Formats: sequence, C-alpha cells, structure tokens
Amino acid sequence: MSQQEQTAPAGPEILAPAGDMPAALAAFAAGADAVYLGLKHFSARMQAENFSLTDLARLTDFAHTEGKRVYVAMNTLLKPGDLGAAFRLIRRLELDVHPDALILQDPGTAELARAAGFSGELHFSTLANVTHPKALEAVQALGGSRAILPRELTVDEVRQMDAACPSGMDLEIFVHGALCWCVSGRCWWSGYMGGKSGLRGRCVQPCRRVYTQKGKEGRFFSCMDLSLDALARLLLDLPRIRSWKIEGRKKGPHYVYYAVSAYRLLRDEGHEAAARKEALSILSMALGRPGTRSRFLPQKMFLPTTSPEKDGTTGSGFLAGKTGKGGSSKVEFRPRLDLLPKDYLRVGYEDEPWHCTVSIPKWVPKGAAFTLSLPRGKSPKPGTPVFLIDRKEPELLSLLEDRAKALMSLPEPKKSAEDTASQTGPSYARPGRVEGRSVEIRLRSSLPSGRGGKADVKSGAIQGLWLSPGALNAVSATLFGRISWWLPPVIWPDEEETWERHIHKALRDGARRFVCNTPWQAAFFGKKEGLELTAGPMCNVANGAALAALADLGFSAAVVAPELGEEDFLALPGQSPLTLGVVLSGFWPVGISRHSPDPLQDKDGFVSPKGEGFWYKRYGKNTWVYPDRPLDLSARRGALERAGYRVFVHMDEHPPRGVEVARTSEYNWEVGLL
Repeated sequence: MSQQEQTAPAGPEILAPAGDMPAALAAFAAGADAVYLGLKHFSARMQAENFSLTDLARLTDFAHTEGKRVYVAMNTLLKPGDLGAAFRLIRRLELDVHPDALILQDPGTAELARAAGFSGELHFSTLANVTHPKALEAVQALGGSRAILPRELTVDEVRQMDAACPSGMDLEIFVHGALCWCVSGRCWWSGYMGGKSGLRGRCVQPCRRVYTQKGKEGRFFSCMDLSLDALARLLLDLPRIRSWKIEGRKKGPHYVYYAVSAYRLLRDEGHEAAARKEALSILSMALGRPGTRSRFLPQKMFLPTTSPEKDGTTGSGFLAGKTGKGGSSKVEFRPRLDLLPKDYLRVGYEDEPWHCTVSIPKWVPKGAAFTLSLPRGKSPKPGTPVFLIDRKEPELLSLLEDRAKALMSLPEPKKSAEDTASQTGPSYARPGRVEGRSVEIRLRSSLPSGRGGKADVKSGAIQGLWLSPGALNAVSATLFGRISWWLPPVIWPDEEETWERHIHKALRDGARRFVCNTPWQAAFFGKKEGLELTAGPMCNVANGAALAALADLGFSAAVVAPELGEEDFLALPGQSPLTLGVVLSGFWPVGISRHSPDPLQDKDGFVSPKGEGFWYKRYGKNTWVYPDRPLDLSARRGALERAGYRVFVHMDEHPPRGVEVARTSEYNWEVGLL
C-alpha cells in the first residue's frame, strides 16, 4: 500500500512511541495508527536505542503495507557544524525510507528538509514552543503541516488552538506519558550542568533530583505521568486535533502495547461506561508512574508534582514496593503485586549511589518475602523504592515474534544509487568582514528609579524592557522608539489577546524595536514597515539554516542560544544573514514553568546535593528558575566582536536577599555543547 493509498482513522490517530523495533511492533499489534521514533543522531531521546536507516526502511515498508504511518524525530537544536550531516540524513530518508513526516524543533531543520527535497510532512515538536493561536500562522509559513501542543494547556485552551488552526494544518496533543516540570523548549537546566542539553536530546533530568531549602528536602520538581485517560474523549469533537500522542521512547514494548490498547479503546468506544472502565484497567498495567491530569481541567487543576501516594514516589516505572533490611548486595523485598519471571526492576533513583536494575528469575507472589540479588557494591538503605519498569509476558512475546516474522518476510528495502556521502547541502557561508558599531542592551524587568526610560548615554547602552503593562505605563511616549521591547518566552492561548493589546499600544506610542522570544511571535507584527524585529535568545537559534528561516519570517537580527560553547559561538557569524547578538552577562534562567514549585519559597534559594544553588521568581503565570551564578562572558567579548557579534545583552535581574552570589559562570564556553 502506498503512502497515498493509506486511509486516515475515523477519529484522531493513536500515535505511539518506538524506542526500538520491539516497541514499534508492539504499537502496531495494539492498533496504533502511527509510530514516532528516532535515529542514532538528531533525536531528542538520544538515550533510547533508536534505529539504523536499514531497520527504519524495513519498518516503514511494513507499516505502509498495513496502512500505518511512521514519523521520524529530528527534533534537536542544530549547531553550526551539524548542517551537512543533517542535510545528508534527510536526503537519505527521502531516497530510501520514505517516512510520512519529520518531527522537528529547529526552524533550520525545516529549511534543510526543503533543500533536500523531502516530500513528507513537517511536524513542529512541542520543543518548538508553539503555545498560542497566532503562532500557528508562522509555523505554517515555514512549511509546518502539524504543530504538537504543549502539555500545560487546559482543555479550553486546546479548543482555542483548534479553532484558530489554519486550513491545511492539524494539531497533535499528548494524552499520556512523562511530564517535564519546565515548559518544553524552555528548559536549559540540563545544559547548565555541563553541556548536556535537553534541546540536544541529552537531558540528565535535574528536575528529578533532590533539592533542599532551609531544612526542607524533596524531589520538588519531579512530576507524575500525564494521564488524560477517560478525559481524552473531550477532545473527540475538536476537528483539528488529529493525533493523540503517547510519550515514552525509552519505554519497552509492554508499556507501549498496554498504553496504545487503552487509548484506542477510549477513542473508539469511550462513550460507553464499560469501555472506559476496561480502558482504565488496561492502562493500569502499563507500568507508569502515578498519573495526573495536571492542568487539563481548568476548574480542577493539580500540581503534577503532588503524588496521590503517601510516599510521593515519582521514579520511572510502577512502584512495586520498598526494600527491607539487608546488607551488601542481598536485600529483603516484599512486592506489592505478583512478580513474573523476567520482570525488570529499578532499585532507587538514578541520582542515588545504590541505583541499579535487576531481572527477577522466578514468580514471586504478592507480599511474599524475596531476596533481591543486586550488583556488587549496591547496598540500598531500608525503605528505598523499587519500581517495576518492564515485563516479558509470554503472550506478548509470542505476538511480537509473529510480527517480526511478517516484517522480515518483506522484500529487502531498495536503496537509491544516489551518493549522498559527499553532499554538503545548501551553503550558509557569509564571507567577509562584519561591519557596524557594537550595541549594548541592558534588559530590565522594570525601569530603574529616576531614569524615565532614557538610554544609558554614559555606556552607550540601549534600554531594554520586558513588555508589560507596568513598563508601558511608565515610559514616556516620546521615548518608546528608543527602547528595545522584549516579548516573553511563553505566551499561553488565554493570554494572546492581552499581548496583542500590549503590542498595539506600544506600536501606537512609537515603539519600533521588538525582541521576540519565539520565532512564531513574528506573526504579531505581520509585514509592518519600519520595525526592527530581533529573534531573542530564547528562540534557541544556533545555526545558519535557522537564521535563514528567521530572515524569511521578517527578522533582521538574532541573539543566539546561550547554551553554545566557544567553537560554535565563533563559527555562527560566518553562517548568518542577520546581525547577531549574544547574552554577555546577567542571570540567565535554567528553566521556565507554568507550575508553582510548592512548597519552596521565593525569598530563599535552594540547593542540590552537589551544592548547586538556585532561586526562582514568578512573572505573570510562569515560574522562572535561576542559578545562583550569573552568566558572564565579558572576558570573551573581544573574541566575540572579532567573530562578528554586534549586539551584547546584559540581563539585569536581582536574586532574593537570602541568595548569596559567590561567583560568575561562563556557562558552556569552555566545556562546549554536546
């Protein structure tokens, strides 16, 4: 069956995660309409096993014979040196694999897909931060046929996005799976820990760690799993919600099979009470964390970090019990459920010294005493949680074996004779010296006392202000054109009209310089003449292809992603059609969330077990988390100017009195970004 002959499901597709081939086969066996998966490179789940091109081509052929679809995630931020490899990979996907869509975060990937002649759809990941209705217009302008919605939306906000979705586009929404505390695409926490960025698929999950504030200790940012379960039926009357997505590319086939089975039943028969009850029973066997609807119901919101279980455990997997007494590598354990042969257990959390995984050799009845034999040197303290993370049921293994035989019976996938090995793709080289005077921007959340919004004449700096009602009312209309107005990094659907009014007032009063902190905010300005639109640092721009895409959206300048290391910083101006800037100093956040970090207080800092300090502030509806060490690249300014940077941003922010700022940080300048 060709891609053109595939028929769409009657309702939204059930889209399943596939971290490896068995998980993909389990998804299709359970009735999934599509799977999403990654390759060995450019995937936001680099820790998953992922696929080779050969295996992917075979799976895609198999999927298409059954009328199913395959989406390939290339949803990482691309660095300057990645463009050639990313182009060749997309070209090879087009020639040999024929996936139905690419999932992407970086606008540069869309640019490369066009250049490579990719004929499938382009789906913009939740990491791309498409959070409000007008953003959909800009996504479509870059070739996007689908936007994947953030997990923080209420059902009313989902309805707003559905109503605003342009013709020719559709929407995808997460219905089940792990939650991040920070907004996707608005988390630099892992990157701050030493170059292992979540935007590059290498998140070390700092939100799952233990933090302490004045005697309070806990995993305050570790979330439960999203589980819309029976509430997903509220989405069935939204015509542009064409995909229900299940998270979990690091999960095994057991999880995938049961999660898909449950949501397929809820989609097809969710109007029947008996079917809903059966689906919930099936979902309970998927071995996930405790579930939450989080913010989905506006009249009944929950903090996703508040576990319904008394012990509050949010480790990966299903809580199977806790360790008892023991010594060395032999530990007493009484499971809360029957354990089957080959069940796979995780002991403790990944940041604990005794963390390990073990396989169960035999059947263990619920509540029976059993001795866990752990690897040498692993000796958990009594009361350590033990999680069931996968199981090998004979019936499911037999089903997967039959599917694998059917897959292997297909003809060998044909390979194109085209040689892509030496192809470099489009050139973004910008030879020649970058001319022009350097500009300083001092970005403040409010006007300094007595300054009246004037530029800092002594230092030559331009006043930068976060756009807000307070700032709009404090600035004299005669000075609006001299100020750099910064839009927030997240605009939610229920805020869009308010921000449109703020922008309209600023334009009416003479504002001409705006900094957008997602590429999609360009849609607020249309094709108005005389404006200077800059892509802010929270656009996460890090390559020439992305800069070319921003130019198409109407930007004339860009402040690049602060996570970059020295080599990438210095290479980027050579690829840029835009004037480039950099955050030179100040407090750069490690993450932005729509949730409150209860029970932590904003007047004091909090620390990790390794002594890493942080603090937070609430701005509007969002929480901004900051490290206690401000960014300072002042010593690198000469090198940056010689490379071609002309805009230098200083982010003025003031930590609480209870936070001591001991030193500054050069972020990833020396260690680089992996």
